[in-house]
Amino acid sequence: MNTPAHAPLLGLAPFLRMSIAGQNLAPMGQNLLARAEQDATDTHAMHDLAIFMHCIGMHDLALNIQQQALQQQRNYQLPARRQPVALRLLVLMAAGDLSANMPVDCLLENTDIELNLHYVAPQGLPPSGLPEHDAVFVAVGESAANRPLLQTLAQQLRDWPRPVINQPANIPRVARDTASQMLKNIAGLLIPPTLQQSRQTLTQLAAGLLQAPGLLGGHNFPLIIRPVDSHAGNDLQKIDTPDDLQHYLSTSQAEQFYLSAFIDYSSADGLFRKYRIALIEGIPYASHMAISSHWMVHYVNAGMYQDAAKRQEEAGFMQHFDAFAARHAAALQGIYQQAGLEYLCIDCAETRDGQLFVFEIDHAMVVHAMDPVELFPYKQQPMQQLVDAFRIMLLKRAGRPLTPMAPV
Repeated sequence: MNTPAHAPLLGLAPFLRMSIAGQNLAPMGQNLLARAEQDATDTHAMHDLAIFMHCIGMHDLALNIQQQALQQQRNYQLPARRQPVALRLLVLMAAGDLSANMPVDCLLENTDIELNLHYVAPQGLPPSGLPEHDAVFVAVGESAANRPLLQTLAQQLRDWPRPVINQPANIPRVARDTASQMLKNIAGLLIPPTLQQSRQTLTQLAAGLLQAPGLLGGHNFPLIIRPVDSHAGNDLQKIDTPDDLQHYLSTSQAEQFYLSAFIDYSSADGLFRKYRIALIEGIPYASHMAISSHWMVHYVNAGMYQDAAKRQEEAGFMQHFDAFAARHAAALQGIYQQAGLEYLCIDCAETRDGQLFVFEIDHAMVVHAMDPVELFPYKQQPMQQLVDAFRIMLLKRAGRPLTPMAPV
């Protein structure tokens, strides 16, 4: 670990909190850059500087700085905010951008759980040198880049002497194409077929040499397309015609894409409502609800911070979430059983005929309790329930006492 002379690790949570609050990240970034330039062994500064660079969109530089840090050190500790420490959690992570891993610290930043982040080398876990821990949480996200690492971890963790949460062998099940096949027969659940297609195949589709129904189980245009391993709506588009597809391909550099059917999930008022739900040992908890006039809904651009009426509706959703969970209990339980992950998130909607329309399942989605209290007072209790449930799940799996957290 680092010497006491190095300032404590920040992790992602402070950057996300400041970003949500609209604060300027530049002074923090400048301070981290000065520290890294002054001391090439300050791996805490380099680790956090890489996060800052990702936040401002300088991804190549961020990855380069991250690699410099990992060449010196792969273990990083975020001490528990509350004492005494109830659990020492070893969090296994992959090198990469901010979407490469579940941001565990954003969920557990104000708890009595000590986070020991270990960035796993391509060859897997070392024979020695891991921090002492009571349980292991696999935060590595599903992606083409991470699949070999997940396979290696699945072998190494098979007989691990401590409990392992979110077994790496099950994480590939959340891939968009895999999940669409795995969940398609669950009663009350709608998930369109999602297939990975090459640029060559899609070029033929755009030219009329192939027909969409033959690629998507009978579904025709409009279609949804995105590059494999893209996140947060990057290069995600609705394609209405073959000409639209041809234009899309001319503007994208990717070689592999996910193709799925477009489902109009708008409500009777024409607005689109997207829900993010966390499943913790199969029990659902509300994370947020976003409302937009556009089919591609993201909380940060749906106007939730600007529109009091939207926040009022989200408050009603969270207040009466038990009714939503009851309506979709069978579908949610089916997702939990098929995925085989103790912690999992779902982005979904409700169709007009009452089905649970699932966009994506993934344990690496961002879940946090950082929204301003003055704008989102209704979120405080539901998010605390979610955090408490996650903490209790970890303690139970580790065989630790289920003691209440001490005040800060």
